Amino acid sequence: MLPNEFQPYNTLFFMKKYKFILFVLALSALLYSQIKVVLPFMVKVAASDLFLVQSNDQASQKSISTSLTDVAFKHCNDYIKSEVDSKITITFPEKPLNVWSLGNYQYLISADITTTDDKSVTNNIKYACRITYDDGDDQEGVLDFNNWSINGLTGLESLK
Repeated sequence: MLPNEFQPYNTLFFMKKYKFILFVLALSALLYSQIKVVLPFMVKVAASDLFLVQSNDQASQKSISTSLTDVAFKHCNDYIKSEVDSKITITFPEKPLNVWSLGNYQYLISADITTTDDKSVTNNIKYACRITYDDGDDQEGVLDFNNWSINGLTGLESLK
């Protein structure tokens, strides 16, 4: 037979008596492993070329206007026309308020539209459209809507 100090109930008694100390030790081990193992690994991955996208289209913090942004604006407007009820008349401006390049042929377009419903109620609505040109540096299919993806559209919730 085992001596008293090696019996299982003594182990449970030890864990109950020192559970706070065991909790602090386990938490310390977890934090130490995250700081010394996980965080350096994440920094190496972020600094690597894993997320690097080579593109001729650079991001811009300022509003821009190019032939590609004009086509993107036209495609956003065409998409809005297709999504809105046919009883609503939409008047689009010639130019958007702002267009930002997010890089890699992704654009954020901000514009105002004027809507008139079947009861002749007119509303001015500001919307934002995020659109991506899927063919990258190949500019041949820019005019084809199938080469573009609408990633988000906000501000038109009241029209649907």
